[in-house]
Amino acid sequence: MLFRECYLENVNYRIDGVSHRPAEYEHTDSYDGVEMKNQQIIIDQLPTGKLSAQHYRFQDSDIGHPGPGETLVKTEAFLVAAGSRAGLQGSASYAGAPTTGIVMGGTGVGIVVESSDAGFAPGDKVVCSTGWQRYSMHAASALQKIPTEIDAIHYLGPLGVNGLTAYFGLLKVGQPEAGETVMVSAAAGSVGHLVGQMAKIKGCQVIGIAGQDHKCKLVVDQLGFDAAVNYKQGDYRSALKEATPNGVDVYFDNTGGFVLGSALFRLNVNGRIVCCGVVSQYDTDAPEPGPKGIPGLLVNKRIRMQGFLVFDYLALYAAARKEISGWLDSGQLTSRVDEVKGLDSAPAAFVDLLAGGNVGTRVVLVE
Repeated sequence: MLFRECYLENVNYRIDGVSHRPAEYEHTDSYDGVEMKNQQIIIDQLPTGKLSAQHYRFQDSDIGHPGPGETLVKTEAFLVAAGSRAGLQGSASYAGAPTTGIVMGGTGVGIVVESSDAGFAPGDKVVCSTGWQRYSMHAASALQKIPTEIDAIHYLGPLGVNGLTAYFGLLKVGQPEAGETVMVSAAAGSVGHLVGQMAKIKGCQVIGIAGQDHKCKLVVDQLGFDAAVNYKQGDYRSALKEATPNGVDVYFDNTGGFVLGSALFRLNVNGRIVCCGVVSQYDTDAPEPGPKGIPGLLVNKRIRMQGFLVFDYLALYAAARKEISGWLDSGQLTSRVDEVKGLDSAPAAFVDLLAGGNVGTRVVLVE
């Protein structure tokens, strides 16, 4: 079992639903119908360079009772995702224009504490857009009930947006075939660590790219990748060439920039590039220029380069979750989650994630 050091002293680690956290962090607070104060993390300033915790502020607010068709949810945990930084930057059109004075957005899991909708009762576990706050009010149509037999945290990882992004990006866009070589950047990240394992399940050779040696070792030793390369090492390009002697058929890109540029030159004829994220471009006001080789290499090698949004496959979520659940149950797929304790830790946890501090999916436990 791997325990990773992090400057956030309240980070702990979760593997396949088992929490590895000191007992003193266990929280048993419950909603008793009296407490009606909310705590929220508000976007106070829009960053012009790197994000810092000072771009947020903490706020108390009142909570009302649910109106017709509404449900009040107490957040137990929420996802901290690199893509949220694109929303603050204004480069994620689906997220709308960035603005201040609002609760930082995010997907969370929680428990129903009060509902005026017959479809939900106090005690039901749900997944919804909680944002970074202790309580949130929702139309019943915006909630998804979590089956009692499933660990709710899985709905922030392999059964949530990260797992579905990995699944559809790899299988629907990348379309790997058994025996092909799949390469994924940010390989130890929330999406990347799942992509690599799914590619192994489909019978592929899997190469990971990460920015720290311990992450490269982890994806090989614990997640079954065939090899991994640290893009920060001095001989990175030669190491990448050595790790992919037969070239690359599918490249799942989470980073953009220099790493995408180096991957382009390893693609085989009829290769596919899955454009999922550009984490190297999010936390900066001076993004790198586009990589060389476009469109020349794409034309000469007949490479298909395609972006996607997980929402494109909304109608297929249920079937995907069923297959992913089967992989989890059989042990073919390992979910890694690192947990940060406390709502007020969220801004620092987000900044740390953007600096590469996470392994697997990062969540904040609202205690």
